[in-house]
Amino acid sequence: MSRTDESTPKPPSKMWGGRFRQPPDADFEQLNESLSCDGRMLPEDLRLNRAWADALREAGLLTEEEKSALVQALEELEVEWSGKKPPPLSAEDVHSFVEARLVEKVGSAGYRIHTGRSRNDQVATDTRLHLKGAIAGLKSLLAGLVAELLDLADSAFGLPMPGFTHMQRAQPILFSHYLLSFEVMLDRDWTRLQQSAAAADCMPLGSGALAGCAFPVGRLRLAAALGFGEVSRNSLDAVSDRDFLCDFLYAAAMLMMHLSRLATDFILFSSREFHFLQMGDSVTTGSSLMPQKRNPDAMELVRGKAAGMEARLLGMMSLLRGLPSGYNKDLQEDKAPVFAAIDELGMILRVTRRALSDTRLNEEAIRLAAADSFLLATDLADYLVEKGIPFRQAHHVVGEVVSYALEREKELTALTMEEYRKFSEVFRDDVWSWLSLEMCLERRSREGGTAPERVRQELAEARLRWAPRLAGTAPADR
Repeated sequence: MSRTDESTPKPPSKMWGGRFRQPPDADFEQLNESLSCDGRMLPEDLRLNRAWADALREAGLLTEEEKSALVQALEELEVEWSGKKPPPLSAEDVHSFVEARLVEKVGSAGYRIHTGRSRNDQVATDTRLHLKGAIAGLKSLLAGLVAELLDLADSAFGLPMPGFTHMQRAQPILFSHYLLSFEVMLDRDWTRLQQSAAAADCMPLGSGALAGCAFPVGRLRLAAALGFGEVSRNSLDAVSDRDFLCDFLYAAAMLMMHLSRLATDFILFSSREFHFLQMGDSVTTGSSLMPQKRNPDAMELVRGKAAGMEARLLGMMSLLRGLPSGYNKDLQEDKAPVFAAIDELGMILRVTRRALSDTRLNEEAIRLAAADSFLLATDLADYLVEKGIPFRQAHHVVGEVVSYALEREKELTALTMEEYRKFSEVFRDDVWSWLSLEMCLERRSREGGTAPERVRQELAEARLRWAPRLAGTAPADR
């Protein structure tokens, strides 16, 4: 029920309308409107207004009755609009929408809520609050994806596969070692998300339009009430700083780049040419023409979406690079790409997790590929080094052995000792232990290597690293 009394003046059509005598052009008004975009920050704006009402009361700029009426009205608005966006074009932006509704509910006290602040510091604060909350949600989704990755690595433990360089078979590794390489990448992405949240954890509110607040508002208490770790040090910078958005978009672009690389591997591995794995029906599609097709569309879309994420980062930096000091209306364009990035990244994390959970490994095909004896050529060179031959010379000798075997369509393990000794008298019967896949893996036992015991340890450490993140109890999240 409205508490507006008859003496309350009618709200002006624009918060800034007193200076103007003619209404804005209709097309310009549509261009200028941002409620359809920033309306999603209504929860943050309501939270900000409650904290600001308390600050104004402490500064003696509101009576206790006015503050209580405003807080009650704000709580009513939160209930009314929970889970909904304000209707487009009902106001210029989310801030004027809230103020107009407050005036409808509490009368002239609603006009007092804007005392000492500007939409410039208000939108900067809302955006930081919204981003901090969004990043917390994205980190939770990322932790869930990594948990699925670790489950797959656990189930595949001990399974050898060919590692690749230049898309050519190179050396044997464990499939779990391959998967853990993405855990390391995603761990860096977690850190970048943490850093972008930390960059957003600075409150601009109280900076006014550019010069600061003229009233005795307690900014430190206000920051604590809103959950910020610090307040901005310079009011002019505070209203125009969007570095934190670039930080987030960079973190998002890097995360998408890593997911794109994982997607490319799974696309290749699911092909008949590799036949290493099969992704489930839930993340694949068929062909409208060719009945036999199973297309890895989910992973192809993950890879394709990475390009758009990079474009948002470049677009944001291009938006900011030529702006003069202070707030400029160009900054209205900062939110759409960030909101799109938040929504899209969340969807991609969910879909990628589902793709991992619905993947079946073809262990027979993977083991067969790992049994390629030419993957052991480096070990053969290492054998010669153990016998005292300089590595470069050993490399040359083994290269000749490889050419000889390929020409005769024979595996390295199928050559006789007599054939080996054609290339070096150093070869002895103990060379066969160096041409063992199991021994090749076990020899890579240094930190970061693919030896089974080393991979088992890395997998256990990864579990410990992500468990508190998955539970939402990581130290930086408290």
